[in-house]
Amino acid sequence: MVSVLVALFLIFTELSLLAFGGGNTILPEMQRHVVDIQHWMTAREFSMLFALAQAAPGPNMMIVPLIGWHVAGWSGLLVASVAKFGPSSFVTALAMGLWHRFKDRPWRRVVQAGLVPMTVGLVSASAFLIAEASGGEWVLIAVTLAVAAVTYRTRLHPLWALAAGALAGWAALGPI
Repeated sequence: MVSVLVALFLIFTELSLLAFGGGNTILPEMQRHVVDIQHWMTAREFSMLFALAQAAPGPNMMIVPLIGWHVAGWSGLLVASVAKFGPSSFVTALAMGLWHRFKDRPWRRVVQAGLVPMTVGLVSASAFLIAEASGGEWVLIAVTLAVAAVTYRTRLHPLWALAAGALAGWAALGPI
């Protein structure tokens, strides 16, 4: 059990420091560690935990405590949560202090402009991963793409889009 908690801590500490542009940017790497390397769950289980985490109120990274819980109960939940949210919070506080201190510097705009395409690419990779975990069902892939397009083009709240996507998938395939 201790080795599992250490693995959770190391994985989520690393992911915490890689999450540029929001937590969803690290989903592909999180899935790779949890599913492919550690074999703690299947890709489909990961996708279902992600959907559950997105539907729950709170931060968009509720998948982290759910993975911790799935792997090692309350201890896993606590270790995964502290490892994911602690280091990035510390680095963010430090970076924001520096960002405010150098607010009038021209290099700041260049850095900010350079982070945008990186973030878009990481979020796109996350969307692809979740769509791929649907098992290749063309209906689920189409629903995923439609929901992504609607949320990108409109100001529709993501929970409404998620609910509509769930209903469309259920109508097409029935309960899973």
